[in-house]
Amino acid sequence: MPKYVYDFAEGDLSMADLLGGKGANLAEMTVMGLPVPPGFTITTEACRAFLATGAVPEGLDGEVDEHLHALERAMGRKLGQADGPLLVAVRSGARFSMPGMMDTVLDIGLTDDSVAGLAAWAGDERLAWDSYRRLVQMFGTTVLGVEAEYFAAALRDAKRAKGATGDLGLDTDDLRVLTATFKDIVRDRTGRDFPQDPRAQLGMAITSVFASWHTDRARIYRRAEHIPEDLGTAVNVCAMVFGNLGDDSGTGVAFTRDPATGAPGVYGDYLPDAQGEDVVAGIRNTLPLHRLADLQPRAHERLMEIMAALEGRYRDLCDIEFTVERGKLWMLQTRVGKRTAAAAFRIADALREEGLIDADEALRRVTGAQLGRLMFPRFADTDRTPLATGVAASPGAAVGAVVFDSATAVRRGEEGTAVILVRRETDPDDLDGMIHARGVLTSRGGKTSHAAVVARGLGRTCVCGAESLTVDAEARRFTTADGTVVAEGDVISVDGTSGAVYAGGLPVVPSPVADYFEGRRPAEGDELLRAVDRIITHADRRRRLEVRANADTPEDAARARRLGATGIGLCRTEHMFLGDRRVLVERLILAADDNARAVALAALLPLQRNDFTRIFEEMDGLPVTIRLLDPPLHEFLPDRVGLTARVAVAKALGDTGAPEDLLRAVDRLHERNPMLGTRGVRLGLLIPELYDLQLRAIAEAVSARILVGGRPHVEIMVPLVGDARELEVVAAQARRTVADVARESGVDIRYRIGTMIELPRAAVTAGRIAATAGFFSFGTNDLTQTVWGFSRDDVEGSFFPTYLAKGVFTVSPFETLDREGVGRLIEIAVREGRDARPDLTVGVCGEHGGDPASIRFFHEAGLDYVSCSPFRVPVARLEAGRAAVGDADPTTAGKPPRQRRNPSPGHDR
Repeated sequence: MPKYVYDFAEGDLSMADLLGGKGANLAEMTVMGLPVPPGFTITTEACRAFLATGAVPEGLDGEVDEHLHALERAMGRKLGQADGPLLVAVRSGARFSMPGMMDTVLDIGLTDDSVAGLAAWAGDERLAWDSYRRLVQMFGTTVLGVEAEYFAAALRDAKRAKGATGDLGLDTDDLRVLTATFKDIVRDRTGRDFPQDPRAQLGMAITSVFASWHTDRARIYRRAEHIPEDLGTAVNVCAMVFGNLGDDSGTGVAFTRDPATGAPGVYGDYLPDAQGEDVVAGIRNTLPLHRLADLQPRAHERLMEIMAALEGRYRDLCDIEFTVERGKLWMLQTRVGKRTAAAAFRIADALREEGLIDADEALRRVTGAQLGRLMFPRFADTDRTPLATGVAASPGAAVGAVVFDSATAVRRGEEGTAVILVRRETDPDDLDGMIHARGVLTSRGGKTSHAAVVARGLGRTCVCGAESLTVDAEARRFTTADGTVVAEGDVISVDGTSGAVYAGGLPVVPSPVADYFEGRRPAEGDELLRAVDRIITHADRRRRLEVRANADTPEDAARARRLGATGIGLCRTEHMFLGDRRVLVERLILAADDNARAVALAALLPLQRNDFTRIFEEMDGLPVTIRLLDPPLHEFLPDRVGLTARVAVAKALGDTGAPEDLLRAVDRLHERNPMLGTRGVRLGLLIPELYDLQLRAIAEAVSARILVGGRPHVEIMVPLVGDARELEVVAAQARRTVADVARESGVDIRYRIGTMIELPRAAVTAGRIAATAGFFSFGTNDLTQTVWGFSRDDVEGSFFPTYLAKGVFTVSPFETLDREGVGRLIEIAVREGRDARPDLTVGVCGEHGGDPASIRFFHEAGLDYVSCSPFRVPVARLEAGRAAVGDADPTTAGKPPRQRRNPSPGHDR
């Protein structure tokens, strides 16, 4: 039988898959000799077995009993005994950190019989009844499924009756009465009494933690963070230590560096006379961690020593939970801490400078997604007086309409409205609303509250602990210290960098990081920009993949080059035929004779030539891949419905000039599914004059640039090829046209011709196509559509949400490449194409070229370049570097990189 339970002393950090992140970290601290309360971990395997069958796996109860008895011997007390009972905490701990997403139950073991024994052992009757009411409340909500609001309402009523503003205002008698009220709520809402058997409490709490893997909030979090659904969670059972024993006790959360900015120094919150959940729940505003030195100097000194040791051991920012019990420090948890994007770059670079990690590891520690967040704009003007100021918990500039509950945030966010979620404090059930909001504002809590930790992980702007605000969620408004009322729907601006909250929408300006990529060098003392500069420079040195841009205009081309693009991987020429030019293409398609066709071509040629000339000028010396016309034919024709109506009205009025000939032509060319009809190479073969126009314009633009000393490097891409013969026909046409222009201009015109692989047939016949193509560029948007057999525009708003909710997709295949299907075809095409033509250049020009996870796959598959929108070029550069150095993902480790190929620009002539 498998071993399901491990004592903390039996594990270490390498066992995170089995013990979960929290269990592995508790084991690591135990191995280090740190003061961890004794306990044991139930493995993720046990959870997966439970989730598969709905029952506790055979043998688990016996192992739990065995380890529980060992824990009781170590503590000298038994679970729930009447005199001085052992109490335990039951906490979830998945492989990847999911803060606040799954269940925790404290004070397991308290009963009507043992509460007096706890009071006697602690010498504090109030502590005993405070712990008992907490257990009934937590157990009732997380294990028995009672809605939390019933307990919250009873607690509010008790404080109101006593005239207390906080939990500490309730005395022993108040808590005894409140505990009885809570037990009545359990009986009324569940039809059963609160369990009085301590071992039964423990068993129910364990299965509840297992089951919490499938709660809505946990599923939502996993989808947002792309955490696999089948991992399961471990369960950690740990002896309780008490931070609510009076002024010499307390609880806190600490970071070895600032998780918001990355600045050096210890940061955190401390709450005297409180239990562990009170800090992250934000029910009372905390003290800054440095105050612990005044309140408990010995505990503070020991904590500083431990934090230094942990950062040295983990070589990273550590997030630590601790309790002080009558002056003694206990370590409850550590993990590599969540951080903002800015902090990620600063910390990685600082650790490199300190010699804890090397430059490759610093590159692994940051992500393209984080870099993308740093490029978002910031507020231009913050001189006005803020409505309030709180804790700057997660940087950024968020503007939106105020909403007071998650359901409204989701609804309005999906409608396209920018919203700010305002709460007294958030809890795990607010996750979906936080995902849909631009920013989060709370009146309680600090840098380690639930709102702060989750917002940082999601990349949302967040201000916490704006205590001058009175938030009335029921009345759907908040009131400032000067009496200003802000109602739901009013627009506010939240500055997560300064902690300020402003009325109305403030204007925003580009971020300093975006300015840096546009050409501004980091100033002395700007640690963030210096960190970004050093890390992206190292990524450029290490990456094998080139990064090109999708650009259709000279302006986009110039910006892409400033942002570090090494060429244009996709220039979509159909964008050049919109506006006033559309009518010229319409005339060409509908031309009744050669003369009418020639007139339309003569008008289009100089326009198209000038387009290419200006782009070649901006990208001088770098490759420019021009895709010949690709869109469905109908996009260049009048709207059929509107034209039919015009003809009908004209006939009714007796107008002899009704455009019936035009309607007949449109009817003749009408297609039921134009995206799979006359487009791409099919359009070029049907109306060869269109492609000839473009080929001549390209050749004349190349010639013009060469004559003025330019160095154009042009690649002509034929779209939607499904058969090698299609490409052969267009390639022969290209050779004739370019030869004509070369002869006319007296210039040697070098070019390459290739194809866009966007059909499954093209992928599986790549070897034959490569006989003509000098390069492949994968159009992954259309390849995904044709592989899956669905239209992106139709399905993303229809069944995709259901597929994501049911776990069919963990992420949209249009967002991150489908490795098993689309990726398999890419691998086949690359292998067969290079078998037929070893010097074949291969790239990707779909928007997957800017997606971090997809870039890793393209690196593994041996592509030569990725191409993406200009704004995503820095992200792609960073991720290409990260792919080259490898990362913690075992699916990408150990694969040797291919050497970069730099073919001659003229070998395809």
